[in-house]
Amino acid sequence: MFHRTSPSTGPTSPEVTGFHDPATGSIQYVVADPTTRECALIDTVLDFDPASARTTTTSAQAALDFVADQGLTVEWVLDTHPHADHLMASHWLKEQTGAPNAIGEKTREIAHLWSDYYNQHDIFDPDRDFDRLFAEGDSFKIGELDVRVMLSPGHTLGSITYVVGSDAAFVHDTFMQPDVGTSRADFPGGSSSQLYDSLMRILELPDDTRLFIGHDYPPVGDRKEPAWEATVKDHRENNPHLQGGTREAYMNIRDTRDAKLGLPDRMLYALQANLRAGQLPDPEADGHRYFKIPANKF
Repeated sequence: MFHRTSPSTGPTSPEVTGFHDPATGSIQYVVADPTTRECALIDTVLDFDPASARTTTTSAQAALDFVADQGLTVEWVLDTHPHADHLMASHWLKEQTGAPNAIGEKTREIAHLWSDYYNQHDIFDPDRDFDRLFAEGDSFKIGELDVRVMLSPGHTLGSITYVVGSDAAFVHDTFMQPDVGTSRADFPGGSSSQLYDSLMRILELPDDTRLFIGHDYPPVGDRKEPAWEATVKDHRENNPHLQGGTREAYMNIRDTRDAKLGLPDRMLYALQANLRAGQLPDPEADGHRYFKIPANKF
């Protein structure tokens, strides 16, 4: 996987390494305290081939190999939301590292919503499958770095942002890069109006805050390599979806764009696993695991 490190700028600033998954355009992160060398893994990918429904741990193992090479210790396994475009490696990483896994508390509501889509009302229990369900305003630490949780709905109703240390925020599927725009808001429970509010709140962070996004799909214009970091100031001044200046202008751009997008090819597989922290459905009598995919609902 292509990866790049954004260095720490001081003792309260995290060192951030992003790994780009070309199959889904997703970015997974290793976020390290430069003083204690403790770290968190954020939005790590469990590889999935939709043609064969086969999973592998290549991407997640790349993060663990990096952790070992850098002499880091994994303190948290974190996700920002139940992803629709890739399976999460949360459960597997918890088994490998012994670190607790966490996501936002509104994942409970997302699980309830999707239990109806799958017509399976006893398989999702976020309180069982995650060690911590974060609420708006919760705080914790990565090493000696303070982390604050912001509720950032719009892409999903339960997406959260992790504000880490003095100058980093992991903003998942809210912003794309400033030369692209913002993320879609048309999935069940999504809202372009709520996403606008989340974007505006993120832009209240200090100008030099590094915003680390969830996806990039190069090439974009003259840019051929994936990118995932820009500052609050960069987005405020250059993000094309924000130049209209009003909620209504933003919603028109976002809703018009979303109406032309198809579903991600992994979505109906991913939500069934991700609402269980990336665990596949339980084995059946023959020892194999089977996805249940709703037909003609989307």
